[in-house]
Formats: sequence, C-alpha cells, structure tokens
Amino acid sequence: IIVSKHGINGTLGGEVAQLKDYIKEMNLTFFKGITYKWSDGGADDFPRLSVKHRPELVAFGAPDEIKVTEKGVVGGGKHIKPADLHKLVEERGEDVVFFDGRNAYEAQIGKFKNAVIPNVRTSHDFIKDLEDPKYEAIKDKPVVSYCTGGIRCEALSALMKNRGFKEVYQIDGGIVKYGEKFADDGLWEGSLYIFDKRMNMTFSDKAKTIGKCSKCGGKTSNFENCAYKPCNNLVLMCEACHAKDDTCKPECLEKLAVYTGK
Repeated sequence: IIVSKHGINGTLGGEVAQLKDYIKEMNLTFFKGITYKWSDGGADDFPRLSVKHRPELVAFGAPDEIKVTEKGVVGGGKHIKPADLHKLVEERGEDVVFFDGRNAYEAQIGKFKNAVIPNVRTSHDFIKDLEDPKYEAIKDKPVVSYCTGGIRCEALSALMKNRGFKEVYQIDGGIVKYGEKFADDGLWEGSLYIFDKRMNMTFSDKAKTIGKCSKCGGKTSNFENCAYKPCNNLVLMCEACHAKDDTCKPECLEKLAVYTGK
C-alpha cells in the first residue's frame, strides 16, 4: 500500500472468496466506488503487509504540480472506456497516437500497436522527456496515454496537458481493464509487465511473444536481474541463455568471476 497526499494505491492477494469479502467490507466505508482490477496470482506474490508514505503515488518528481480534489486529478486526460477507444480509432484513424506511460523496458514485452515508447528508465525521467521538442508533431493530435492499471496516467496525462498536449485521453482502468475486455483480439499485443514475483501476465493463450532475448535474440517475455549484484540490471533473457550465463554482458561476467572468486 502506498499513501500520499494524492491518494492511496494498493495491491492485495488472497483467495477469491476472501477478496470478495474484502470488497464488500470496503463498500460499507467511504472507499465505496473503488475500481478493482483482478488477475491470477499465487501465495508468494505478496507475502507480507507493506505500507509506505510517499510524496507522490507515482514518482514523477512533481508533487506540487499534480493537484487532486475529491473528483480526482485536476486537469488530467479524458477517461475513455476500452470499447470507446476502438470507436475513437475508427473515427480518427491514424491520427490517434498511443503514448506509453510506463518505463521503456516494460514495453519490450507488450504494448499497443504502433505506440510511442518514451525512452525512460524510471517515472522520474518522464518530465524531461516530455519537454523534448521531438513530441511537437503529436501535440495537436488525439493522444491516448496508457499504463498498467491507470494510476500512472492519472498524473502523466495532467503533466502532458501542462506541457502543450492539447487532446489527451487515458484508458479507464489501464491495460488491465482493456485486456479484460478484449484480451488479445484488440489493439494490444504481447504480455503485461507487472511489479511482483510473477513479472508478467497475459490475457489469453493467443498472446504474442514480442520480446527478444538480449543474448540470442530469440522470442521471450522472461526478465532477469544481472547476477553481478553491483550491476543488477534488469534485462530480457530467455531461460536457456540465463542457464548458461546469468549476467547481462561480458564485462559483468568477468567482474562476477572476480567478485565470487570463481
């Protein structure tokens, strides 16, 4: 659970019946109306309670720029339902620009078709990237921002509008709600990166594998951290290559040998 002056964001794991009871209890309080997003998981995904206070729900580095009232983020992008998104694309065609509001590595395994993927490693990199002149050509177009569950885009869409993007949308409920509606029969392709032990999830058995192993170039959605701990870089690596060499590059393999004395 993350708590900030902008709101609360959390993830809860458990048996389906227990989670349904939790929702019923929450609906008896002022938390009634929360949008819940379901996905399959296991007992080890969330092994203990964690509650953290942060200046922002998403660390864009702009806690005072984002304004929130009881109605939500002030000046954010227009919420658009997954079905209405398809109507927008039908009506506006190629003018519609999908804008990935996640870290660039997340898009390596899944994204909306022909999406703009900002070259950012963390959310903190977004403001500098948004202020780059490279986006001038799309600021007058309908831009659909998207992220995992919609939280990041609540803030990101407001930051975009503050920087001259004129027509900004955000997918209601994010990729998760879109996937629940259309699975792999719509505009999404690949797997969805998630921030727990599962690392990724798919919406159906028809999901494409669009990620490429950083070593052999083969198709994979498997992320691994470099075994050389001072590096710890997160990279796409198929299981076969990881079994042979679990570092991200030759330099790390050499340093690991020195580091471990092997």
